[in-house]
Amino acid sequence: MTKNKAMKNQNHKIPPSSPNPPIPSVELKLDFFLESARFLKFLPSTHPCAQLHGHSFKVILAFRGSIQPQIGWLEDYVVLEKKLRPILKQLDHQVLNEIPGLENPTTELICVWLYDKIKRKIKSLHQVTIRETHNTECSYPI
Repeated sequence: MTKNKAMKNQNHKIPPSSPNPPIPSVELKLDFFLESARFLKFLPSTHPCAQLHGHSFKVILAFRGSIQPQIGWLEDYVVLEKKLRPILKQLDHQVLNEIPGLENPTTELICVWLYDKIKRKIKSLHQVTIRETHNTECSYPI
């Protein structure tokens, strides 16, 4: 490098960092599995889902918000799981029709039920997704 180029580079000023840099927003996802039974009472009796049947539901919870600058994360996974455990336990190994508010436990209504219960405890909840089979899923809200 020539002396002139070196001097030019030294004279190039880098703008100072902002005293309040923007705080990045992130999305966290947690997966849970629930084993539950249900029947959908408003379907014709010939429909397979009108009969009592079980599912291994995969529940995917998405949380959004800004990273807490002092600690470097949005939420503590351990704290999230502790808060979620009592809510999810209400559905695991249960007949969903027997749970208040889920008398007609379609996957859509389970998503809404879970969202409402969890959002009261964890404000950063963004979305609930439930996979009832390997190729079907429902998300709320959209």
